[in-house]
Amino acid sequence: MSRIIIIHSYSWEDKDIFQAILMSSGCPPQSPAVAKSEVTVEGECPLLAATFAYWDNILGPRVRHIWTPKGDQSMFLSDGEVTFLANHTLNGEILRSAECGAVDVKFFVLAEKGVIIVSLIFDGELKGDKNTCALSVILPQTELAFYLPLHTICVERLKHVIRKGRIWMQKIKDTVLNDDDIGDSCHEDFLHKAISSHLQTCGCSIVVGSNPEKVNKIVRTLCLFLTPAERKCSRLCKADSSFKYDTGLFVQGLLKDSTGSFVLPFRQVLYSPYPTTHIDVDINTVKQMPPCHEHTYNQRRYMHSELSALWKTDSEEDIPPETVIHTDETFTPDLNIFQDVMHKDTLVKSFIDEVFMLKPGLSLRSTYLAQFLLLLHRKALTLLKYIEDETQKGKKPFRSLRNLKTDLDLTVEGDLNIVMAFAEKLRAGLHSFVFGKPFYTSLQERDVLMSF
Repeated sequence: MSRIIIIHSYSWEDKDIFQAILMSSGCPPQSPAVAKSEVTVEGECPLLAATFAYWDNILGPRVRHIWTPKGDQSMFLSDGEVTFLANHTLNGEILRSAECGAVDVKFFVLAEKGVIIVSLIFDGELKGDKNTCALSVILPQTELAFYLPLHTICVERLKHVIRKGRIWMQKIKDTVLNDDDIGDSCHEDFLHKAISSHLQTCGCSIVVGSNPEKVNKIVRTLCLFLTPAERKCSRLCKADSSFKYDTGLFVQGLLKDSTGSFVLPFRQVLYSPYPTTHIDVDINTVKQMPPCHEHTYNQRRYMHSELSALWKTDSEEDIPPETVIHTDETFTPDLNIFQDVMHKDTLVKSFIDEVFMLKPGLSLRSTYLAQFLLLLHRKALTLLKYIEDETQKGKKPFRSLRNLKTDLDLTVEGDLNIVMAFAEKLRAGLHSFVFGKPFYTSLQERDVLMSF
């Protein structure tokens, strides 16, 4: 039912819109500023803005995202004014009683602001709870005569966007952290190892298996520990496609072939910016590449060998892949680059033990996850500050790993690796600086650490 209210006082991609809204909920708390995007629109655009708002039981109406057309506008509204207008769309909706899936339409004409607002009110899953939401478009009042004949068409199209958006809202719940019990979808030790290794390898993981639903559930779970930007550089697997491994993605799901096997290309994996965790959901195994400094060393040596081989030949096609590896006689990389996860941690173990004590559903658990990620971020910043002070901002070599581990409560190797990985993404090259010679193998590194 449409409601027209006269007040005399005071190709956006729908999937991307709703994923941007929802996936950000698993990250450290956002700043109070409302997220805003400028959208390039071909031709003349009568819209001033579009908004997504929801009802918060504590804070009332809240605007989650604002979209505005890119370019010059004859009429300009500040973000504060857009937020003020969007809040009007949810006022009075706290007691909304509608059947599941119903969409109500509200039509505002705000004479003093010189705008009209078309709002669609609906129920959706946000942060694991049902919320009253509003998707609104704001136009100048001068466009009223132009818009009214198009009202029915616009509303029907926006309703379809909302129907698809509600599906995306529901799908986000399909993670291990939303299960009633950790045993619902995977064994506790497997989940612990997967998340721990995922964090130790800077949030880069490959998830392989025969069942796409099982693979994607782990992919979505690991994506909860990434930033929104990193999630955009991640990929689910699809049952009807033949996705291959892509260098540079953070998390990617890959399906095994009909024989139940999957072969990773050595070169592409080695050329990834960060080391990678390999997770097999069929047999519940977790393996990881060596730490950042060793990964970077092997990567550069292999690249040098590849370029040297190319220099000696007329065509890149003349170089067999196995020849590149042995071009540099001093470089003999281990082709079995994935190793068992050697170091236990207490940070992820405590998180998993405690998060499943909370009520099922992503409301409380997503908040707890955000606090956990914020804790790791602060530990990483503290570690960087500690090393800066100890080395006079890099003027002196770092000599006191044992003191660092004690002072920062990182005596457990897995905890140190996780915080170091977070810090590496904040300050590239940290591993090589801390561990001295970057060509330590992982075994040598363990021997060095054991001696402290």
